[in-house]
Amino acid sequence: MVKWGRSRVRGWGMLKGVLLTIGTVALVAVFMAFTPAPFYMWYGMGMKKAGINRPPDYIVVLGGGGMPSESGLMRCWYGAKVAGRFTRAMVIVALPGDIHDSISSVNQMKQELVLRGVAPERILLEDSGTNTRAEALCVQNIIPISKSLLIVTSPEHLLRAVLTFKKAGFMKVDGLPAFEKTIESDLSFSGKKLGGHGGMLDIGKNITVRYQFWMQMNYELLALREWTAMGYYKLMGWI
Repeated sequence: MVKWGRSRVRGWGMLKGVLLTIGTVALVAVFMAFTPAPFYMWYGMGMKKAGINRPPDYIVVLGGGGMPSESGLMRCWYGAKVAGRFTRAMVIVALPGDIHDSISSVNQMKQELVLRGVAPERILLEDSGTNTRAEALCVQNIIPISKSLLIVTSPEHLLRAVLTFKKAGFMKVDGLPAFEKTIESDLSFSGKKLGGHGGMLDIGKNITVRYQFWMQMNYELLALREWTAMGYYKLMGWI
């Protein structure tokens, strides 16, 4: 009975420690969301390996979510834009899917690129890789590792993508982060003028509460997920 009681005390102590740690991390995350720090963490991940140091032989547009999705459309937009600049480069769309299905996401990414001015004969499809490591190895089976690549992907993913392709053997790898752009207009409003209830707090002019706080929280989640993935890739020897 004594041993059982001590075990329960130790177990409760460990649980309290875990809960205290989780609570502390949550409070820090909420506090940071009222600052620009999460944005700069996310922005730094996108810029660390960003840059076009040479004309690419191949532009590799990595697939994000399905199509249409925010990540997929953003990457296609940037991929088409840079393909218009480097007209001799071939474009590789890397996303698992059925290339024989016209409405599969990988084919819809190709169609989006064509819609934005990329000639269909310039586009190759890599439809087998189910993570960044697999995509790098599959692309390696399509083209020589001596060719220069320009990787197009989401900002938080760019660092891991460039390092992964280099680890797979490619010697000349540049990166283009698909950054989103903010609205230029002033989004403040007057709740009173819009007929809101007078007793409610008017937050119309507080852009931080309405938008920035939630965006900073999203940047925190993106950074946390990517740091976790980077750690896993490092342990696996993929970067």
